[in-house]
Amino acid sequence: MRRGSWFVLGGLLVTLLLAGVVSNFASGSPDGLDSASTKGCTLNADEEITGGSCMARNAKDHEWADSPLADYGLRGVDNAYLSTAVAGVTGVLLTFAVGGGLFWLVRGRRTADHG
Repeated sequence: MRRGSWFVLGGLLVTLLLAGVVSNFASGSPDGLDSASTKGCTLNADEEITGGSCMARNAKDHEWADSPLADYGLRGVDNAYLSTAVAGVTGVLLTFAVGGGLFWLVRGRRTADHG
């Protein structure tokens, strides 16, 4: 294997580890945009908007909200940690496959005769 191949393989393995294990320790708190969008609204214990006037009142579900990998988990897997891990690993592998495929298509072809 060439040196560059080892680098790509190592990067893929580190990314799979982060997506499959470390992602389960990410904060469940809303990010800055989520937090700012609910300013001015009244929320109940389940974080649902019950009144007031804020940006989030106009929010709608994404068109892919019912997809198998929506909400950082895998639909049908009851264990939250396993669901997040499998969704993360699946996302990394799909991204790597698409990116690698595009790279393979656009790279320059090498000739058999190098000189």
